[in-house]
Amino acid sequence: MLKALLLLPLLGAGLLSLLPSRSVDLLHGLASIVAAATMLCACLLLANFDPAIGDIQFFETRPWNPRVGSSLALGVDGVSMPMLLLATVLCFVAIFSSTGIRNGAKLYFSLILVLETSLLVVFAARDWSLFYVFWELTLIPLFFLIDRLGGANRHRAALNFVLYTLGGSVFMLIALLLLYDVAPGHSFAMADMAAGSAHLPEKTQILVFLGLLLGFGVKMPIVPLHGWLPLAHVEAPSPISILLSGILLKMGAYGLIRAAWTLPAAARALQDWLALLALISLIYGAVLAWRQTDLKAMIAYSSISHMGIVLLGLAALNEAGLNGAVTQMVAHGLAAGLLFLLIGLLYERTHSRDLAAYGSLNGIAPRFAVLIVFALLASVGLPGSAGFIAELQVLIGAYGRWGGWLAVVSIAVLISAAYALRAIRCLSTGPERPPAGALAGVATFADLAPGESATAALLGAGIVIIGFYPAPLLGLMTSSVGRLVQQFGG
Repeated sequence: MLKALLLLPLLGAGLLSLLPSRSVDLLHGLASIVAAATMLCACLLLANFDPAIGDIQFFETRPWNPRVGSSLALGVDGVSMPMLLLATVLCFVAIFSSTGIRNGAKLYFSLILVLETSLLVVFAARDWSLFYVFWELTLIPLFFLIDRLGGANRHRAALNFVLYTLGGSVFMLIALLLLYDVAPGHSFAMADMAAGSAHLPEKTQILVFLGLLLGFGVKMPIVPLHGWLPLAHVEAPSPISILLSGILLKMGAYGLIRAAWTLPAAARALQDWLALLALISLIYGAVLAWRQTDLKAMIAYSSISHMGIVLLGLAALNEAGLNGAVTQMVAHGLAAGLLFLLIGLLYERTHSRDLAAYGSLNGIAPRFAVLIVFALLASVGLPGSAGFIAELQVLIGAYGRWGGWLAVVSIAVLISAAYALRAIRCLSTGPERPPAGALAGVATFADLAPGESATAALLGAGIVIIGFYPAPLLGLMTSSVGRLVQQFGG
């Protein structure tokens, strides 16, 4: 079943290559069916997953290159299972909402399906060489998706994204080779590398962990490794921004969790420094989001702040903090995906993302107005949303480690509320513009169609369900997180 989940999008991309390029609606329909089938396969995998088992499930391995000790090792635990589900949901939403893609549709949908397979393998890999190869493979479809179909500054955005990520990956590769050298039998298996790292001096472990931190920190991103993010989000097509913010950033956080599991002594030694980086990212991202007038840039900078919460939970190295970090990864994926979906639909209708250009949309597009207010409030952790559950757990975990210093986090929370309320005021509660003074697109603004409303409702339902009933998600990860915490002496 796990192999079927990983191969299904790739087979779908192969089927798309056989269809004529001019049949855009057929291409979109087939890609949507493949993405929906992949999402269903992930749900079937979840149904067979036993949350009480903290170890790897559905494990299978095949020799890949025995001479260098690499293997095609796959498996799922309570940390990777939520990421697989999130990836399949967001890929479906991105494909289904791509109705505006007419030119180059065949290449576009094929690349998204190839990207989905690469993402799923990263989250299911139990061999660092397999992880690294597919980590790098995600760059190829994303480069072409931004470079071919992005905005006016798309070439610079695509190049920045690739160069930043490749630069971080160099340090990651060096760190992995150092771990490979001490692994029993010179193996890239994650379990073998973790066993070998235990024999390294603490200073060496710290150096190796810093190499992994640079590689994963670029993708999260952690300040000051965030330079690629705002430009890539602004220039990418909106469905691709859903994937960039919703799931690509989570690759970095997921990799950092695996790095901490592999090098627990280094994670403990750098605990306070990781928390400092998290607080800097929290406040820096929130302040810059507050200062933006471009809606996509605002959500891009807010993502830096939200990923800072993930890093803070991880740095706590206790059960509450790690549960909160993984929950925040899911919550931010759903909220950011919903925001980029709505902003993309808004841009298709008005050809503007400038907050100052809009008055109240309540009378023109009430369904859109309600959803955008809901998404903005969910993104800042309103009680009853998934973000609230995640942030509360992170704060509990961090307070147990650092105490009153966590008052600094409240500054970032207040700034986050400020940018969200400013956007709500402009888009929903501001004065209605007369048609004569409005943008041409705004004057003829069409409210969300049934299909668009259903897609947005899918993400909204996930936010509300986790917000009011988080027990299934927490139960899914509790055993695996508990096993992880034991590595840190918790």
